Amino acid sequence: MKTSEQIKNASVEPRQFSTFVVDGQLYGIDVMKVQEVTKPLAMTKMKSAPAVVRGLINLRGQIATAIDLNELFEITSDKSDEQMTIVCKSEDILISLLVDTIGDVIEVENERFEKVPITIPTTISIFMKGVYKTENGILSILCLDTILNELERKCA
Repeated sequence: MKTSEQIKNASVEPRQFSTFVVDGQLYGIDVMKVQEVTKPLAMTKMKSAPAVVRGLINLRGQIATAIDLNELFEITSDKSDEQMTIVCKSEDILISLLVDTIGDVIEVENERFEKVPITIPTTISIFMKGVYKTENGILSILCLDTILNELERKCA
């Protein structure tokens, strides 16, 4: 059984996030949800799928759904066909998030966490858990489960 001191220390331990950029903004996903980061992979297009689904990827025998975050966030910037891929796993579901560029794994202190600012457009904020203030700016944290729920809703 944990002592009260261990519980107190556990709640203030820093968190690690795999970071990436979409439309010039830095985002992160809990490093424990990320399976791997890759260059663009060959995709099988799904003509009847919503625009947010770019296709399916065969990742060494595992099938992942490729989600275009620019499309999910309803961003109309010029997208490159050379988007990078962050493969994430939640429960038994494997998804590939297509992003503009990959960042580093960064560690942030819990006391730097803040709620999602009301000035962030709803098309993006609904997928966020909150933000962290970092030395270089703001890190917006995405909720993989919310992305999966939206994907399920769009594909129903």
